[in-house]
Amino acid sequence: NTSESGEIFTMTQSTFPAAPRQAAPETAAQGSIVRPAVTLFVVLSVVTGLLYPLAVTGVAQTVFSHQSNGSLITQNGKAVGSELIGQSFTAPGHFWGRPSATAPMPYNASASGGSNQGPTNPALTDAVKARIEALRAADPGNMRAVPGDLATASASGLDPHISPAAADYQTARVAKARGLPLTQVQTLVQQHTEAPWLGLFGEPRVNVLALNLALDLLSK
Repeated sequence: NTSESGEIFTMTQSTFPAAPRQAAPETAAQGSIVRPAVTLFVVLSVVTGLLYPLAVTGVAQTVFSHQSNGSLITQNGKAVGSELIGQSFTAPGHFWGRPSATAPMPYNASASGGSNQGPTNPALTDAVKARIEALRAADPGNMRAVPGDLATASASGLDPHISPAAADYQTARVAKARGLPLTQVQTLVQQHTEAPWLGLFGEPRVNVLALNLALDLLSK
């Protein structure tokens, strides 16, 4: 460049100092939301991951202690099962529960589920026939129709209950096997028949494990 006097000179950075650099608007905006986001994350983690579970557990243990600990059935101070999970009984002197299709063993609580066999599946027909034959073989003189819940498995495979009709179907066999009066066994079934909840929800039912435990005490 040439000055008014005709002298040539070169412009450098020192001739025109650079303006101070300012933070980009988006960077400042990001910085303004990081702290609230981290604070909210920590607060919600403490509330939902610590305080809420502790509160719910405390209320459950205080108000619903039996249910929150698995609805366990104890005998002589030892847990023998749960009100919510069926057990396998095959002796003639015990009431049999609803069949279970869980694998690799019946009433496997870690593998709850049904057989997933449809009504046209021959395997389901064969399974139902085998269960009916086992009931007939255990009580040859009983010519009554077998209740459906003694021949078909539940969807969960863990059903702890049977219908009063299914329990009544087995009373003669159980009474004979244990040498008890039939009326005494029938009375025991009636005592362990649970009514629908609030008289409206569900069906009358009999908890098989509780009934068999009471039967064992009766036979002693």
